[in-house]
Amino acid sequence: MKVWIIRHGESETNRAGQWTGWLDVQLTEKGREDAAKAGALLAKTSFDKIYASDLCRAKSTVEIAIPGCKYEATPMLREINVGNLAGKPLSAARDSNNQPMNLDGYGNFDGETVAQFRERITAFVHILESENCENIALFSHRGYLIRFLEIVLGMEVPSKKICCNNCAIAVFEYADSAWKLHSWINLD
Repeated sequence: MKVWIIRHGESETNRAGQWTGWLDVQLTEKGREDAAKAGALLAKTSFDKIYASDLCRAKSTVEIAIPGCKYEATPMLREINVGNLAGKPLSAARDSNNQPMNLDGYGNFDGETVAQFRERITAFVHILESENCENIALFSHRGYLIRFLEIVLGMEVPSKKICCNNCAIAVFEYADSAWKLHSWINLD
């Protein structure tokens, strides 16, 4: 089985340099264009199942990338909850010495901890592992994609070392009870 994870197109908060998390924001015009480009790459593949985060930026991406498709929207594919940082500038999570204050997630900001986020993703990984499909698409978010990578490969990945542009596509293979990263595509 192959699982294709597609990050949503550029959102209004991506463009503005703001925290987003569970804030439900729209795609920008560039985000809609990138979703169409991702769709051109995905058009060669027939998907048995398609899932999307229930946030509109992910749903809009799937609707543009695979027009007319049937998909299941689920909160299990949401980005990490950044709590009361949502909508604030990215610099808002730094202390007076410009050090990040969110090393263990966003529990300090009434959001999710990294452990809670990983637990949610792991639960969905188990759902995927029980599927009997050839190709599954997941339309989600940057943080979700990187944590999924960590979970299925069983290793920590420094997120700042991964280029994960809007509408990046990561393809994972699952066979014989083992996951592998098959490919990673950044559109820009």
